[in-house]
Amino acid sequence: MIRINLLSIKRKKRAKPLSSLVVIVSFIGLFLFLVLAYLYIYLGSNLKSAQAHFEDNKQKIAELKKKIQEVDDFEKRNTTFQERNQLIEQLRKNQNIPAMMLDEISKDLPNGIWLQALTFSGGTVSLDGYAFSNAEVVGYVDNLKNSKKFSDVFLQESKQTELEKIPVYSFKLTFKVAA
Repeated sequence: MIRINLLSIKRKKRAKPLSSLVVIVSFIGLFLFLVLAYLYIYLGSNLKSAQAHFEDNKQKIAELKKKIQEVDDFEKRNTTFQERNQLIEQLRKNQNIPAMMLDEISKDLPNGIWLQALTFSGGTVSLDGYAFSNAEVVGYVDNLKNSKKFSDVFLQESKQTELEKIPVYSFKLTFKVAA
């Protein structure tokens, strides 16, 4: 005969020992969690210090750009000053040339010739004037050629014209001033 027990018997269950694999995996998981937490905190602090260093470098760069701009401005002012100084020295060196030139032109000017215009540009002088005769114009050109202070004297034009109904010779000549 077969017996069936329909009443359950309570038996004490014994705690099963944890398997060693579960324990090892738990320790490895805990270790990995701690390592990752440490790396997160360590790298976060390094990031903050790198960002602070980056901001400091940006400020230094801005200060250096200001200094570079100041140096560039100084160099421009210095160049301008040197150019002006050279111009002043050149003017100082050439300041007596116009007086000398006018003195020499008037000394060589014979009677019967008068000047209408005088242009001085880049060491070259252009004279426009009138004379009563062509011989006086030629004599004046010869006087200028004999001067040691002028060179390349060239009579460009001499033509007869009337000035206030008086026959005169109009002339144009050029020469260079020897410094």
